Amino acid sequence: CWALPTALLCAYGFFCSVRPSEPFLTRYLLGPHKNLSETQVFNEIYPVWTYSYLALLFPVFLATDYLRYKPVVLLQGLSLIVTWFMLLYAQGLRAVQFLEFFYGVGTATDIAYYSYIYSVVDVNLYQKVTSYCRSATLVGYTVGSVSGQVLVSVAGWSLFSLNVISLTSISIAFGTAWFLPMPQKSLFFHHVSSQQLSWEMKVMDCKNGSAVQDHPNVQRAPGWEDETKVPLNGEGHSAEKQSMRERKVDIVKVLRDLWRDFLQCYSSQTMLCWSVWWALSTCGYFQVINYAQALWEMVLPSHSTEIYNGAVEAASTLLGAVAVFVVGHIKTSWAMWGEVALALFSFLIAAAVYIMDTVRNIWVCYASYVVFRIIYMLLITIATFQIATNLSVERYALVFGVNTFIALALQTLLTLVVVDASGLGLDIFTQFMIYASYFAAISLVFLGSGIYSIMRAYRRQEQMQSRS
Repeated sequence: CWALPTALLCAYGFFCSVRPSEPFLTRYLLGPHKNLSETQVFNEIYPVWTYSYLALLFPVFLATDYLRYKPVVLLQGLSLIVTWFMLLYAQGLRAVQFLEFFYGVGTATDIAYYSYIYSVVDVNLYQKVTSYCRSATLVGYTVGSVSGQVLVSVAGWSLFSLNVISLTSISIAFGTAWFLPMPQKSLFFHHVSSQQLSWEMKVMDCKNGSAVQDHPNVQRAPGWEDETKVPLNGEGHSAEKQSMRERKVDIVKVLRDLWRDFLQCYSSQTMLCWSVWWALSTCGYFQVINYAQALWEMVLPSHSTEIYNGAVEAASTLLGAVAVFVVGHIKTSWAMWGEVALALFSFLIAAAVYIMDTVRNIWVCYASYVVFRIIYMLLITIATFQIATNLSVERYALVFGVNTFIALALQTLLTLVVVDASGLGLDIFTQFMIYASYFAAISLVFLGSGIYSIMRAYRRQEQMQSRS
């Protein structure tokens, strides 16, 4: 029964990603529809997304598991609907800042979309359904970017109309999500009982709030729940009180298990290395893609000429997907050369950001941005593969969440100091010079670490040969 929930989730991801107005967001906010200033947009509105994303990430991570995915997927669709509805009709600085908060909710709840499918399909289908879901969002994003560019450049549609299309697409996705089957289990809060009970003794498990496991001979579709069952002793009120007490204990146990898994995961030096790069680079990546439109606006104001933001986003996504496919077929010893590769590619990222900032030509900016995104997608795929090969799915989700949380914490600090009007409030060109220096520093750190690791590996090999 894996096909139906996978198809529904892919449809949700596709329509949720078809947002043709997104590549032109900065132009829309600065234009006559919102009439905001550059300082308001760059230094007072965009930072709100970073702060809300960081504040919501860990609570959403726990809520996703506790509520069993589907309610959080619905919350994501609803928050994106509110975001685009406010983009159409909200006016003023405070209203648009509130809009950014809802967009932060939609971003933080992305974890529910990527983890839902693991609760309703067998383990041997994980790789297949993951590729389907990620491909659906990739295709949706590409379709949205290309259609937005064509409608603006060829058909002459207004940006307001593009936001209407985005809102319509997200609303279709929200409607699709209601048909997703409700999972019976989750990774931490709702385990399916391992005790084999007689099929005629099916009752509501008071400990985790979900139906206990059926008799092995009875097959049920994913998401099946029998809400009419009651405890055998008939003491509903006492069972409910006991359920509340045990649920509190369960929350403590979940947090304790998370901490134990956290220590176990990051005790590996290889895991720690890739995770550190993941967190550091993702912080810089978020900053660059968040403010790339602002840089392009300063290099070539959109009110005076035609812009091609949608085409650039589509090209970078497609070429990044090709790079990701190619790297999956490269055979190399990442354990030995991984850190050096991270250092070299991080230096190329720094060079791309530096060129984007210093060469005040819009086509050079576009090309550098495409190179920047391709390299990042390439490296993050390698990092994901290295982590996935050493961890179970449950711990992979934990490591991914922790790495993203650290990246957001660093991004929040960077935003507070560099971008926010209450901090330095630097202009966009100075910001990108700092981002280029940031990636250069990452490159130097991993270059030194990589050289040290290679020398230590060769020294260990020589010692083993001398002993033999």
